[in-house]
Amino acid sequence: MAFDDFTWINEPAEWSRSGEGLRAVAGAQTDLWQRTHYGYSYDTAHMFGRQVAGDARLTVTFEAGYAEQYDQAGAVLRIDEENWIKAGVEFVDGGHQLSVVVTRGFSDWSVTPAPAGLVSATFDLERAGDAVTVLYGVNGAEPEHLLRLAYFPPQEPALAGVMCAAPVGKGFETRFTRVSLR
Repeated sequence: MAFDDFTWINEPAEWSRSGEGLRAVAGAQTDLWQRTHYGYSYDTAHMFGRQVAGDARLTVTFEAGYAEQYDQAGAVLRIDEENWIKAGVEFVDGGHQLSVVVTRGFSDWSVTPAPAGLVSATFDLERAGDAVTVLYGVNGAEPEHLLRLAYFPPQEPALAGVMCAAPVGKGFETRFTRVSLR
């Protein structure tokens, strides 16, 4: 993908495109979260995508240098600061977690341990009607494993693309090697 019509929300200080790939360095104290449990709201994650209306399929492959608690990277569908889904890998309590956060005013977070030896991950977010199906694959495998099925407001235009954030750390690098939007 040539990233035609892609734009940044919260552009990072350091990023570059090369061919089909994108490199981004998440800045410190960036996050995407609304209210639940912690009581705070953040809409500061780095998001790069383009607007889609209605049904779409977003597939993202990436690898990252996660180092600190809650370092995260992956795919995002975002209507606005209170309605979005992010799915990817998050570094939690010293390990890699496959993570999905669904937000409709309040964030709903689910995780499962990533397979041992994780190097890269591919996430597929398929928006059809009023739902988003989240599938994943790791280390070159196609995304065939169901991780989440969630409600998502139908027909609302949404930014579809990639994201990264470093909520408590000093930042880290992510390389997105595949971004497909159909």
